[in-house]
Amino acid sequence: MPPPQVTVPADGLIAVVKRDCPTCELIAPVLQQLSEQGQLHVYTQDDPSFPAHIAQREHDADLSLSHTLGIEIVPTLIRRRAGHDTDRTYGWDRAEWERVSGINGLGTALPAMRPGCGALNMDPGQREALLIRFEQTGLTARQIAFGDDEDEFEAIYERGWTDGLPVVPPTRERVLRMLAGTTRDPQEVLGLCPPNLIALTIEKVAINAVMAGCKPEYLPVVLAAVEAALDPAFAMHGVLATTMFVGPVVIVNGPVRRQIGMNALGNALGQGNRANATIGRALQLIIRNVGGGRPQEVDRATLGNPGKYTYCFAEDEEGSSWEPLSTDYGVPRGVSAVTVFAGFGLQGIVDQKSRTPESLARSMAASLKAIHHVKLAPACDAVLVVCPEHERTFRQAGWSKARLLEELYRLCEIPNDMLVRGAQGIDEGYGPSAPGTTRNKFRPGGLLIVRAGGSAGMFSGIIGGWSGGGFAGSLPVTKEVKS
Repeated sequence: MPPPQVTVPADGLIAVVKRDCPTCELIAPVLQQLSEQGQLHVYTQDDPSFPAHIAQREHDADLSLSHTLGIEIVPTLIRRRAGHDTDRTYGWDRAEWERVSGINGLGTALPAMRPGCGALNMDPGQREALLIRFEQTGLTARQIAFGDDEDEFEAIYERGWTDGLPVVPPTRERVLRMLAGTTRDPQEVLGLCPPNLIALTIEKVAINAVMAGCKPEYLPVVLAAVEAALDPAFAMHGVLATTMFVGPVVIVNGPVRRQIGMNALGNALGQGNRANATIGRALQLIIRNVGGGRPQEVDRATLGNPGKYTYCFAEDEEGSSWEPLSTDYGVPRGVSAVTVFAGFGLQGIVDQKSRTPESLARSMAASLKAIHHVKLAPACDAVLVVCPEHERTFRQAGWSKARLLEELYRLCEIPNDMLVRGAQGIDEGYGPSAPGTTRNKFRPGGLLIVRAGGSAGMFSGIIGGWSGGGFAGSLPVTKEVKS
């Protein structure tokens, strides 16, 4: 079906109004005054009888003219010459209306200024429907039609587009609404999505963000997470193909956390927050649906972990005495950013007795040395999630994050004679080594620290990973969030 053809007056003044707008009601005498003194065409969005006493009045019932003229607020007054807009104003501002119309003395009995109202063509759902009707969507993804007797949710399951949980059907209207969350071109290619190395456009990201349940304002964060996961240093194909437990963990810093309502406090790594849950899920769905990374196919995880549904949280920067994680990767404080880490499930650190930073650091180091295996070093990178009560112990002692890292690295230096095969009665380990030598549990830069969690409970956590431990793996990647 071809897009509608809309006839717009080539010359004169055009006013677009609606009765359900107090300012439009207020300026009805001005519209009559303009109509009597010159060429004025009035288009009403709702009530065809409004405004009364205007001869050149038409009902923009399907909002096609409003869409064509790009009306966002009513009332809007437009001056046209030779088929082109030459000037416009919106709301009621006497000086502006006199300037655009070229007529002085308008509405002298009215207040000098009043704000307008939102135009009907900009209502949720209406804007997207008009873009589709006028074939102005910019969407190129193939649309799949379901049969009349198909349940759309079941059909999506049968086509293998879900992670095992229901998803939101990505209609064109929903995808357009999602794309309104960014100023970037829907056809911009972010990179090749592993494992099948399919060109990943912003449109395809938006489709999967809809399916994951994201709001449009989450889309810039999803895009940053995708760009981080596509970075060669992150090795997304390897994260999928390894038999380890890992999947992308998304850690968000900067103002965007609060702007979109992310959780950095109690249960930050758990359920219950829409932004946390759906941003991480969107990334996982993209890897599955665009890249083809499905379990028991390219995704070869022996056990996996529940975080492979979604694993996303924000750092509690406001409550922390430390610099945020993103600054460790060169992003200035106050700039929104996403760090993606190849991690597995949370390992708890329960220490309710330590009241000195030295004792607490030893507890944390002892727990860190157990990840992967107590006899493997270096083993992998890890994220240490420090809860508020534990961070308070370090803060009160004046320990910076750098000071804590220095102490943890020192405590994670392990004598080789404890790591050789057969030591401690365990066959896992290394071959003979020189007496008195040591190995560190972590590579330099392989231990990350963030602050998150509820205000009560001396329970920090470790997210171990598949990265950097003396073998080819995945490295953490940080990307700024772009609008």
